[in-house]
Amino acid sequence: MLASSALSVERLTRQLLALTEVAKTLTSHFELPELLNAVMLKIIGVLEPAHIGVIMLWDQSAGLFRPAAMFGYDPEIMRDMGLRAGESITGKVFDSGKAQILRTPSEVAEMMSDMREANRRVMAEAIGTSVQPICTVAAPLTVSNQKYGVIVLETLHGPAAFEVEDLPFVQILADLVALSIDRARLEAKADAIREAKQTERLRSEVTAALSHQLRMPLSAIKGYSTAMLLDEIDWPKEKQTEFLELIDDECDNMQTLISEILDSSIIDVGQLALEYQPLRLQLLAREIVNDFQRRYENHNIIVDFPPGFPIIEADPRWIKQVFRNILDNAIKYSPEGGLVVIRGEVRSNDVVTSVADQGVGISPEDLIPLFEKFYRVKSHTSLHVSGTGLGLPIARAIVEAHGGRIWAESKLGQGTTLFFSLPLPKSREEEL
Repeated sequence: MLASSALSVERLTRQLLALTEVAKTLTSHFELPELLNAVMLKIIGVLEPAHIGVIMLWDQSAGLFRPAAMFGYDPEIMRDMGLRAGESITGKVFDSGKAQILRTPSEVAEMMSDMREANRRVMAEAIGTSVQPICTVAAPLTVSNQKYGVIVLETLHGPAAFEVEDLPFVQILADLVALSIDRARLEAKADAIREAKQTERLRSEVTAALSHQLRMPLSAIKGYSTAMLLDEIDWPKEKQTEFLELIDDECDNMQTLISEILDSSIIDVGQLALEYQPLRLQLLAREIVNDFQRRYENHNIIVDFPPGFPIIEADPRWIKQVFRNILDNAIKYSPEGGLVVIRGEVRSNDVVTSVADQGVGISPEDLIPLFEKFYRVKSHTSLHVSGTGLGLPIARAIVEAHGGRIWAESKLGQGTTLFFSLPLPKSREEEL
């Protein structure tokens, strides 16, 4: 009798310890997968009969139970595990909504009798043995009427085994885990709602900005063309030429705005098709610079690539767009003119192109979201910069589609340098 009491006290102490450890873990700031794995480690660490354990969550889209956290299994192998509704211990406990203890190998085998052969192979490979558990306890993960999955704890060999007294304790653990899953999913849903509202707000702001940006060149074109059509004024040839040049500039502005919107739409629907060709970046840069230099006389744009700069494989049309968008950004944020330098650098696996200006610069807090869609840098001066906020995000999407990356360095009042990398062809990498 005394021995039995001592065992009961020991079991209760162990369970309280487990609850304390699990509760501490559940209050930590882990993402859900890390949180569930940490909880599983705590449970296995204090529950002596539990040699292996797994948390199986119901995936509605796949119609399967998938492992979300585990102990004693190889996680890479367990990724192939997928139990159907009602299949094996997990499916039956989920359907019944009640915790169950299987105290003998025959009871375990009976509950697992309908497990598909593919899942049996996965389980055996994941634990490194074909021996079935001799004792199992499983509890549903439920919050109110919402069922998320099942936690299954199993014994592979004696002498320790689960007792009926362990059943309420495991259900309490399951309830704690279920509450954490419910909280995480509610937070994810709230984040998604906030993100959707933020996106909608940004879209509204961009629509308003685009309307304003498009209206400005249209108003200018309308004004200049109306003036030229006035019968009562005989404009001199020089003035007519000036008006036509201004109209041409405003048409270019509209074309740029519309092009950015169309390019962004193509990227959004996953239709950014690349046609790779041998490409000399330095020649492409000079071609773009010649066009910009004619339009922006206050800026001195220099192209500086080292001799023997390698030919890369890329889509010329889209890489031109990257250059245009980055140069356009450099021009906009250096309104007083100055030097803009385009440099090329060869590294072991890629080439890096940089575009440095002497403009107003970007604050540290603006550098992180710089390449997000619709983001506009907050001006720390009275400078108003027109545009859609799509140029740099488009450049990022193009560069990343080529297997490269894009980033920026800047200091307020000292200018900004934008970098983008593109991978070298494999044969070139081997030469270097």
